Amino acid sequence: MIDFFVRFLKRLIVLVPGIVGAYLVATDVYPFLDRQIPAPLAFLLAYIFAAYVLIPALLRVVRIFFRPNHIPHYCVTADGFASDPINIGLVGTRKQIVLSMKKAGWSTSDQRTIKSVARLVYSVIFRKPYLTAPFSYLYLFGRRQDLGFQKSIGDNPNQRHHVRFWMTEPTISKSEKEHLDFWQKLVHGKMKHNKKQLWIGAASRDIGIGFIRHNAQFAHSVHPNTDAERDLIVSDLDKTKQLKNTRDVTVGEAYKIRNRVFRSHLRSDGKMSIVTLV
Repeated sequence: MIDFFVRFLKRLIVLVPGIVGAYLVATDVYPFLDRQIPAPLAFLLAYIFAAYVLIPALLRVVRIFFRPNHIPHYCVTADGFASDPINIGLVGTRKQIVLSMKKAGWSTSDQRTIKSVARLVYSVIFRKPYLTAPFSYLYLFGRRQDLGFQKSIGDNPNQRHHVRFWMTEPTISKSEKEHLDFWQKLVHGKMKHNKKQLWIGAASRDIGIGFIRHNAQFAHSVHPNTDAERDLIVSDLDKTKQLKNTRDVTVGEAYKIRNRVFRSHLRSDGKMSIVTLV
């Protein structure tokens, strides 16, 4: 019964900003735009304002008062919603990471700019390959990813293997220190800055485009089996002789989480592969 009320409260916290945002758009934003420009364009601009500005801003205000308190088995969106499971770790320098992933057939992602996002939208609409497409920002240790890599699947821009990495350097906030200590224990002690570091990764596979359930934005839908993506990276590194050794560690129990995209979920076996690079 307690779990039911907790879930109900969490869903209510998400629902209220959505209702407020929809009300403001319907009563203020859309009528104002409709008087200035044609109705279809007014509707489009009102949607963009609601989905990409107003509702995310309201949700981030909510997250100031309701912050998740857990060891991060998954990264989160800027709004604080659960996203890709943490399932792989690489031990090495930044240079090693980039060179090893490149040799294994993975491309770095472009920086997220107006130009690169516009090119991504164009590639999705017209189904044009974009091998270095930018990633959305996901968060771990209170910050966005440090590195991102992807591997195309045919010529379909809506499908790709991809992974984000966060370096576990000791520059995070005090509130995140317990999370950093948790991950560092998995590799037997802390690592010094500018030397080999543990890079925490979240690997997954995009399989299409869908709507984000809490703000109606467009986003990639992710295949439920994230464990297969972890195994793919290990296999690719091994095939190109970039792998010095690897071991699996159990982070926690197997779990399943709702993906931010409507009618989508992700699952993890609760394990993580720690790969030391050559």
